[in-house]
Amino acid sequence: MTAQISLIMVQFLEWIADRPRTRSDVMEAWRSSCPRFPVWEDALADGLIRQYGGETGERRVELTERGRMAIQPLPPPT
Repeated sequence: MTAQISLIMVQFLEWIADRPRTRSDVMEAWRSSCPRFPVWEDALADGLIRQYGGETGERRVELTERGRMAIQPLPPPT
């Protein structure tokens, strides 16, 4: 990733990475009425998360490769 991501985005991605999450889980935990805080929309638009499934009525949310790379610790400076 070329641009540094915000702390709230890192927290959001780490929360998703912690265990399997449904779209309902995400909407419940990360809902916001503030238009300056669209972490869900930004993560989708930036290709950091994806939705899949839905065969049983519940869509899942997971990190993409780009999302996993975004939360990887940086190597120590040389």
